Amino acid sequence: MQLPLSFTERMSRLCGDETALFFNALEQEPPVSIRVNPAKLFFKPGFTPVPWCETGYYLPERFHFTFDPLFHAGGYYVQEASSMFLEQIVKQYVQEPVRCLDLCAAPGGKTTHLLSLLPAGSLLVSNEVIRTRSQILSENVIKWGSPDVIVTNNDPAAFADLTGLFDVIVTDVPCSGEGMFRKDPDSINEWSEANVNLCAFRQQRIIHDIWNALAPGGLLVYSTCTYNIRENEENIQNMIRQYGAEVLPVNCLPEWNISGAFAGNEPVYRFLPHKTPGEGFFIAVLRKPDRKAGHFRLPKNNSRKQSKKKEPVPGAIKTILKDPDHFMYELTPKGYIAFPSALQDMYTYLKNRLHIVSAGLLLGEVKGTDFIPGHSLATSQHVNPQNFEQWELTWKEAISYLRKEQLSSPTDKPKGYLQVCYKGLSLGFVKNLGNHTNNLYPNEWRIRSGYLPDDPKTLL
Repeated sequence: MQLPLSFTERMSRLCGDETALFFNALEQEPPVSIRVNPAKLFFKPGFTPVPWCETGYYLPERFHFTFDPLFHAGGYYVQEASSMFLEQIVKQYVQEPVRCLDLCAAPGGKTTHLLSLLPAGSLLVSNEVIRTRSQILSENVIKWGSPDVIVTNNDPAAFADLTGLFDVIVTDVPCSGEGMFRKDPDSINEWSEANVNLCAFRQQRIIHDIWNALAPGGLLVYSTCTYNIRENEENIQNMIRQYGAEVLPVNCLPEWNISGAFAGNEPVYRFLPHKTPGEGFFIAVLRKPDRKAGHFRLPKNNSRKQSKKKEPVPGAIKTILKDPDHFMYELTPKGYIAFPSALQDMYTYLKNRLHIVSAGLLLGEVKGTDFIPGHSLATSQHVNPQNFEQWELTWKEAISYLRKEQLSSPTDKPKGYLQVCYKGLSLGFVKNLGNHTNNLYPNEWRIRSGYLPDDPKTLL
């Protein structure tokens, strides 16, 4: 690996006696890790656990994730192990329902993790500023299957006027990517000291834009996938000086070999590849001063009166869910959606201020007399099992379905909409017409590769 000279000189100063170990680790193959969806897979894989994440596992080798139907069903997420340390922060400091913002969320690792971690009744707003990446984020959120989330596509500055709205803001900010050098060698060519400084200023601007949206006493989680002090410790010190933030300690076992600060003595957490099995990562949690002013108050004329003006939703639509009273319903340009009724006021407030990509569960749309179920209905845990008969597929049939190919009609299933499954997990819907089926898998998500491995390495 040919590294920039200024990078090697700086890391040699920072690592000291461990310099040779650090650079040797960069020459090794990076570990592969996944995080299981506890709402869908109720078993513990026989792999080495990630110590700081109850549902995280290191794989012995890289699997054929593209050809694993369980991956497409939201049974697990491929995520870098170091970033799973977010779990320790949430478990230690978030005990009650919160309003949480995942600001730079694509492709969805921390968002799906938060959906499994936040206390019941919490609202997660998952944002991505780049439009194409926000679509990927929405896809991964839909596959994960939780309805308590709103995916948005906004610049961080759009949140500046939402004074005190969020109890927790997670900012995995864009960075120079030094921690990903061995995983993404192309990033080496993009690295420069000038880019490090540019990233540091961008990170400060992002924090400035969203600080007002953090409630007094609220938590800001700041993380990067880079090693340098400029983007890490110096930005933490800037938040202390400029905003009066308090850096909080996180419970951490010594055997995890997580490193501390390269500069100063604040409780920050740095993952170095020669000490912890994972990529380079930095994370810290800060508390905003708790002042009386600045707490969010929902406008009195916000949602309920507005929602009554909406077109009424047919009662039959509500029976699609097994817990219909848990949701409010709305007809949108994409079709009927269901959103947790306890969060209705917040949903109405935000949809008038942010660009929403997806929210809650897209139940489907009505065309003539036909109701076409939406894909997020198939991947959720709230679909009424009495409404759709399940059709268990073989691995090859599942891959054909995920390629959006036409499947032969099952002889033992009724006509109409069937929920197709693999190993008990729902992949989506087909419409059984008797002599053939219509594949309803989203076209933009389909597997485009024509390759088919003879012996696929999959989770099961």
